[in-house]
Amino acid sequence: MNKSIFKVTVLLCLFVQQMFSQANFLKQQIKYAHVAEAQKEKWTAISKNLKVNGIDASNYKILIRIFKEEKFLEVWLKSKTNTTYIHYEDYAICRNSGTLGPKRTEGDLQVPEGVYTVNFFNAFSDYYLGMQIDYPNQSDKILGKKPYGGQIMIHGNCVTIGCIPITDDKIKEVYMLCLYSKGAGNEVDIHSFPFKLTDKKMEAVKNKYDKKLINFWTNLKPIYTFFEEKKQLPIVSVDAAGSYKIK
Repeated sequence: MNKSIFKVTVLLCLFVQQMFSQANFLKQQIKYAHVAEAQKEKWTAISKNLKVNGIDASNYKILIRIFKEEKFLEVWLKSKTNTTYIHYEDYAICRNSGTLGPKRTEGDLQVPEGVYTVNFFNAFSDYYLGMQIDYPNQSDKILGKKPYGGQIMIHGNCVTIGCIPITDDKIKEVYMLCLYSKGAGNEVDIHSFPFKLTDKKMEAVKNKYDKKLINFWTNLKPIYTFFEEKKQLPIVSVDAAGSYKIK
């Protein structure tokens, strides 16, 4: 078996394991070299920070908010029993891909915009460690064009062709934060935005981009505003036209 086939086989087995072995997910992940290294270097400090912030390290939820223009991602956390999230840390996005606006098809080099979750933890990533978001979501499938593309990752190594790269050092932290949340049975939520969707910013850009794009961002704005005001996740659905709706 050649090296590339072996790697695909390993990743397939890892994906199946994550789909069907939630109880052993964390235990299995920590066996892998890069994850073990990340745990050794980062988890003690992370645990202390969680305690300082009143977060139960054994069972917490995580939200990552991506801001493409500002080039950083925010990490928000809450204990499973709490009602609101607290701001934990910001991490710089070290390389951009594409332009502002959603991903609509394979090869457009765009970073997706919308509401997602992490659906795969790649302990064998070529970019040190990687977490795949579940693009295309229902909205992307309605508004996009086949083939949609995929394998959009938050990863290390500071290179990208449509992903969200941070440094190897920082991906260790973000991966561990997400890993322990997922290991407790919680989804890792992702909100990806072109920029901070404030009233002021939307007014500033309304004549700089085409109407279709402005309408899409206007549709995303209530999701951004809901969290800004309440520090809670809105319940989001997608209608037949591909628009996001919140309760």
